[in-house]
Amino acid sequence: MITGRKQSTTALRTLLHFESPKPVPRKGPTLSAYTTRYPLSLSINSKSVCSTTTGTNSKTLLTVAAAIEYTTSLSLSSAGLRFTAMPSATAKPIVIREVWTENLEFEFLLIRSAITHFPFISMDTEFPGVIIHSIAGERPPKHRTSLNHYFLLKANVDIMKLIQLGLTLTDSDGNLPDFGTASRYIWQFNFKDFDVSSDPHVHSSVDLLRRQGIDFEKNREIGVEAMRFGELLMSSGLVCSDSVSWVTFHSGYDFGYLLKILTRQRLPAQLRDFMVLMRVFFGRVYDVKYLIRFCNSLYGGLDQVASALGMDRVVGKSHQAGSDSLLTWGVFQRIRDVFFNKLGPEKHSGQVLRGPDHCLSNAPDHLPKQMHVTT
Repeated sequence: MITGRKQSTTALRTLLHFESPKPVPRKGPTLSAYTTRYPLSLSINSKSVCSTTTGTNSKTLLTVAAAIEYTTSLSLSSAGLRFTAMPSATAKPIVIREVWTENLEFEFLLIRSAITHFPFISMDTEFPGVIIHSIAGERPPKHRTSLNHYFLLKANVDIMKLIQLGLTLTDSDGNLPDFGTASRYIWQFNFKDFDVSSDPHVHSSVDLLRRQGIDFEKNREIGVEAMRFGELLMSSGLVCSDSVSWVTFHSGYDFGYLLKILTRQRLPAQLRDFMVLMRVFFGRVYDVKYLIRFCNSLYGGLDQVASALGMDRVVGKSHQAGSDSLLTWGVFQRIRDVFFNKLGPEKHSGQVLRGPDHCLSNAPDHLPKQMHVTT
C-alpha cells in the first residue's frame, strides 16, 4: 500500500505510460493486464516526476490495486500531468469510460486528478423504477408538497438499489478532461448490487434499461460494489467540497441513492436531516428540471428539453447514465448562457425536492403511516 506522496520514477511511469512492469508475486491484476483492456496514454513531465520521487526505492513495482488503493497521496497534477481544454471547433471525440470492479480504483485516481481543473460535476443515475407512487389520503400528485415528495423518495430508495451512475466533469466553459490524449472522457459506473431475479423493481423500467444496452448479468458478475464505490467517492474530491458544483436533472432520486451509499444507511426519517446531508455532501446543486421553470417555453424530460434547445446527444444512448450526464451538462450550459446570462442561476440552486410550498424548513418531521405500492 502506498504510504506517502513520493513514488519512484519507474513506478509512476509504469502507471501512467503503461510500460511493461516486471512480474510481481502479488495477487490482483497487473498494470499490463489492466492497460490492455483499458488503454489510456498520459503525458507526464519527467523533470517534475524526478523532483517528487527523490530518495524513494526505485525497485518499487506497482499493481493497479497497490498504486491506487485509497490513496489521496498520489497527486497527478503535481507530477506534471497535462490537462487540455479544447475549444468546440476542434473538439476531440468523447469516450465513455465504463467502470467495473477491476478498474474502479484507477478511474477514481483519474477523477481525483481532474476535479481541481474541472469542478462542475454533471450526474445521472439509472435505478429500477418507482414502486411506491402515493401516500394514502394525499391530494392529487400535482399538489404534492415537498414533504410528501421526500416521503415517497425515501420509501423507494430505502428498498431498492442503484444500477448505474454517470459522471461528467467539466470546467465552466464545458471543456472535458482529456489527460493529454486524443479523446475527452466521461464516466459510467456499473453496479453489481442489484439482482434482477430477486430485488424489488418495476418490470417495465428494467425492460427499458435492458433494451438500451444495460447488461444486468454482466453487472452482477464484474460490476462495482456500492460500498467500495462510496469509500472511494469520499476521498475523490467530488463530495464535502466547497469548490465543486453539481448539475443534475430531476435529481431527488439521484442524490437519494448517493446518500444511501455514502452513509450506508437508510435515508433520514426527517426531511430537515436529508437537506442537511445534501448541503454537507454536495454543497451547490443545480437541478435543470427546476431551472427550466424560469425559461420560457421549456418543459418536459431531458431529451425533450434538449430537442427544444436544438441540441443532439453527442455520445451513447438515452437511459444510459454516462450519456445522460453529458446531455444534462449541455442543457444546463445552454440555458445558463441564454436565460441566465445576466444574473446567473445561483439563486435557484439547491432545489432537489419540489412542491407548491417550497418551504423545506417548516416541514413537519413525521413520516406518513400508509403508502400505496404499485409494481
